[in-house]
Amino acid sequence: MPRRDHYYNKAKQEGYRSRSAYKLQQLDETAGLFAEEKTVLDLGAAPGGWLQVAAERVGFGTVIGVDRQRIDPPEPDEKGTPGEENGEGPTFETVRGDITEERTREEIREAVGGGGNENGEASNGTVDVVLSDMAPNITGTYDLDHARSVHLARQAFEIGLDVLASEGDLAVKVFDGTDLEDLREDIDREFEYVRTIHPDASRDSSSELYLVGKGRLTAPVRAEEEIDVEIVDQGKEGDGIAKVEGFTLFVADGEPGESYRVRIEDVKPRFGFATPIE
Repeated sequence: MPRRDHYYNKAKQEGYRSRSAYKLQQLDETAGLFAEEKTVLDLGAAPGGWLQVAAERVGFGTVIGVDRQRIDPPEPDEKGTPGEENGEGPTFETVRGDITEERTREEIREAVGGGGNENGEASNGTVDVVLSDMAPNITGTYDLDHARSVHLARQAFEIGLDVLASEGDLAVKVFDGTDLEDLREDIDREFEYVRTIHPDASRDSSSELYLVGKGRLTAPVRAEEEIDVEIVDQGKEGDGIAKVEGFTLFVADGEPGESYRVRIEDVKPRFGFATPIE
């Protein structure tokens, strides 16, 4: 039996609205996207298969779906709706609109209750996971379809930068091709690290893959940046400690009271490392 038939039939038997539900399950199992009581934003959510999986895995969390089409919350007999023994279950919200339009993005900000500033700079986002399984209308011209898929993935990436909380995760679909590496590098700069994942549930003929950014960085500095700092304390390992807009930066061999020009070597969600420039 072809694999696509297997997942299609399995979705029908198990109460999922789409076979793509198994792709999200496999992404979660590989990259660890979900946790109890978290907030998930699903872009391009119709018909709702990914919403069902997210709802199952966040328990009493919040699941927000966005699509140009209407999205109905899971019915009582569908996956994603807890049984009576589990109580009320997750909170569902939906936004109907085109994510490329500012009006829709404003509705998303209102739905999640926070986000970045108007310049797209990081602030106190409230979302723990941003998902996108969006794909363009297929033209049959591969380079064009690839470019359009990258465009959609970038739209989801931009929304992720706007609404993700510190250490939040992003998972976006894209077709493999020449523009993939640039997108991956851009995501990598804004997250602790990025993974490329090919779920087993993807069709054999599909060139789709998922870029998963883990650990949204909201620090005011980025790797390879050069800045001036003053050492205000000393860490347990002997490194100097500088503060940049409240962010902790460990400076190799930095002495308290001294100022240095430093190069940022690595940035984590809660702290970073730097070395003085000779």
